[in-house]
Formats: sequence, C-alpha cells, structure tokens
Amino acid sequence: MNMTGTPKKAPLMPVADALALITRDLDVLATEMVPVAEAVGRVLAAPLAARRSQPGADMSAMDGYAFAYPDTLDIPLTLKVVGESAAGRAFDGAVRPGEATRIFTGGVVPPGADTVVIQENTTREGDSVTITVPLAKGRNVRKAGFDFAAGTALLPAGRRLNARDVMLAAAADHASLPVVRRPRVGIIQTGDELVYPGQATGLLSEVVVSNVYGLAALAREAGAEVIDLGLVRDGMDETRAAISRARDLGIDVLVSSGGASVGEHDLMAPALKAEGIALAVHKIALRPGKPLMFGAGGNMRALGLPGNPVSAYVCAVLFLLPILSRLQGEDAPLMATRPARLGTAMPANDTRMDFVRARLSFEDGKAIAHPLTNQDSSMLSALASADCLLIRPAHAPEAKVGDPCEIIPLNA
Repeated sequence: MNMTGTPKKAPLMPVADALALITRDLDVLATEMVPVAEAVGRVLAAPLAARRSQPGADMSAMDGYAFAYPDTLDIPLTLKVVGESAAGRAFDGAVRPGEATRIFTGGVVPPGADTVVIQENTTREGDSVTITVPLAKGRNVRKAGFDFAAGTALLPAGRRLNARDVMLAAAADHASLPVVRRPRVGIIQTGDELVYPGQATGLLSEVVVSNVYGLAALAREAGAEVIDLGLVRDGMDETRAAISRARDLGIDVLVSSGGASVGEHDLMAPALKAEGIALAVHKIALRPGKPLMFGAGGNMRALGLPGNPVSAYVCAVLFLLPILSRLQGEDAPLMATRPARLGTAMPANDTRMDFVRARLSFEDGKAIAHPLTNQDSSMLSALASADCLLIRPAHAPEAKVGDPCEIIPLNA
C-alpha cells in the first residue's frame, strides 16, 4: 500500500516477458498425414528425404542425337542412326562407337552414349546424321540424380510448405506428407452492444461486430482451423458457458475479444478463473492493448484480447501468431521485425512499448516508416491503411527523421 492507504498497483508486464511466458510451455501438436496436393500452407512434422533420384536415369536436356563421344571429335562427324529415345519410351539397345540415336528432351540416354548434340547442329540424310559444330563431352545430358539422389534430405521439419516445396515433394515420390495438425482456434466476442453485420436495427448503442473477422483471418493465414463461437452477452453465466463449450469442442486456443479490463462488465478474467484457466499474464506494458490476458487449463490456452478493434488486431499479431507458430513446430522469431528509417520525428516514449501504425515508402531500396496521424485504438480505417507497426520501445528518447527503427510488416 502507498502512503494514502490505497492498494499499490502491480507494475505492468513488459512485452518481452509476456511473450516469453505465453510461448513457454507450448508443445507441438500431433502429426497427421495429408495428400501432397493438400499440403500447401501446412507445417512439415518430420524431415523429408527423396524416395527416388531425380532424374532416375541419364536424360537428354534437348532434342537431338545421343552418341558416344570419341577420343577425338573431328568435325564433321557422321554417325549411323540406330534408333530413337523419347520421354517415356526408351531405346531398347545400346549405342556403339560410330552410332547415334535420335533423342528428344526427357528421353533416356541409352547405354553407350554420353553426349547429346542438338538437332540444329546436325544434318540428317536417311539413317546417317552429321555433327557440324564442335561440342564438349557430356553436353546436354542431365545425369541420374542431377537434381537430387534417393535418400537426399530435401525439406526440414518445421517448414511451412509453399507451392515450390510441394512440387519438390511430389517429384521425390511422396504421395502424402507428415504435417502438424492444424491448431483449433475458437473465437468469441463479448458485449451487449454487439450485432452482426447486416443485422443492426438503428439503435445508437449498437456496434457492428468486426474483430472476429480479422482475428479469424489472421488465424487461418497462420494455418489454424477457426471456429466462431459467437457473440457472448455480458453475463458471468454466458461467459463461462462459452469457455466450457470451447473446451468441449477440443479448442487448442480460445481467443476472446472484449471484457479483458477491470470494469463491472469485464467478466473474462473471473470467468476464465472459474473455468479452471490459470492466468499467467494480465495487463502488459504496451500500447495499444494493455489489458491483454493469457492463461491455460488442461489442453486449452486462452488469449483474452481487448475489445477495441485495433488493440485486438495488434495484440493478435504480437501474441496469437507466435502461439500458433509454436504449436505447429515452426522455428520462427517470436517477433519478426525488419529495419527501417523514421520518416517523421517522434517524441520520447513513456513506460509502455508502442506499436504505432505507419505507412511505408522506399528510398534507394530502404524502408521509410511514416506514422499515421491518428493512433486511436478504435480507428479501423487507419489500421486498414497501415503497412506496418512501428516499434517504439518503452522509455525511447526523442527520435529524428532518418533515425533507425524496427517495424513489423502487416502486408508480408
């Protein structure tokens, strides 16, 4: 207590400490097999090695003629054409000195041959072909295993698979891939004032709900399966029932928006505690989003976000995305920042870490961050026009135009 006898407020938790606590005990979710055609965006659960060599045999890289390179290549050199090799239809025989086979791109180079001359550098008469231009031994032949050999490590565990990765896995003869199960995210938004888009009645007290849509989109982009648990009215029974339902549905991460502060209608913290969720984080030294909370109970984690739309979105970027990343086994930075320069002078900061909405411009390839004029935590129009979050550490001194800074891109 202080000198007046009133209880002393607990200090706000630094952002770095909160992030460390929130991500500390997150075990990677179970592994499942999915068809390679459905693996884009999933996180690989185990290292992937090639099941075959690519190519599986020496292949021609061009249309032309395959032949055995002599000790000395005297041009012009005339060879006897003894067959043909095309993709999927190999020559059934061997090439001896003085012979050649007509070959097409992707065709197997027959035994005895080691070089392919492109057709533009030959002349053909009947079953004879004449090489008219010098070339090096082994030219235009892709050797077996040229791309990768059987058993080669191709992709590491913890990699979020993109289109190129899926092509590589398919070429390595994987019909299905081991990936981490998608995290199940449940989202609730609390408040008596909320109505869904298109359902407003015109009452001045109504607020059209928006947070759930942005939060769901962020979670899906991060690989999660999202379940909208609906709007929850301001009542302890209703709030506890929503939390209980989330547990029954096997939700991995329950995300709530609203009710995270300490007002009479802010019931999320007591409801979570009543449902067996132990809160490890409540009130963080950041702007926007001070009343954020986090806890866990059983297999469910609960992330309580503020109700203001910008605060909810910024906190989801800072805390929900790292949670989902860790649950899927990604070895990514908890806060992926990039360097930039200030485009506007900034005043000294107070005790809270600021995440300022800003636009980006580029000069000589370097990013310049321009803070938006209005930083109100309810301004969705400003958030939608922002390119990044400009980070201002707690107690940061005044900064001038051109000073270095760190940003979190929002459009990556």
